[in-house]
Amino acid sequence: MGSRLLPLVLATAALAAGASGLGGLAVWLGLLVVPAAAAAAFVTVSDTLEGRPALLSAVTSGVALVLVVAASVARQNAPTGRAGSPLATWGLVLALLAYAIPFVTWVLEPLRMPRRTRPQRLQPAEVDELSRAA
Repeated sequence: MGSRLLPLVLATAALAAGASGLGGLAVWLGLLVVPAAAAAAFVTVSDTLEGRPALLSAVTSGVALVLVVAASVARQNAPTGRAGSPLATWGLVLALLAYAIPFVTWVLEPLRMPRRTRPQRLQPAEVDELSRAA
């Protein structure tokens, strides 16, 4: 699960570089995010296929990969010398939110209330069996 940290950090750096006006750095960081996001998506999908409980991570990694690719394409095709495309900015913001969803669910998991089950009543034959065994 540690491979999810690299695309998160790179996407944050690309977003910060784009917001601060460093368009060239934002383009290169955006291009570096794509293979890292793809690796994270592949790892979580393989974990899900192996039977580990990683379905939410697999879905959010896949969504984040699509958003990172869209943001990278939008930033790469922006005219030189102009501000970055809003699609690139929103794509990275939404990718960061997609990466944050599993963390938020992990934090909120202890707040789930366990389901109460009714205690099972013993049948008369089972009560007789237990009293004889004692």
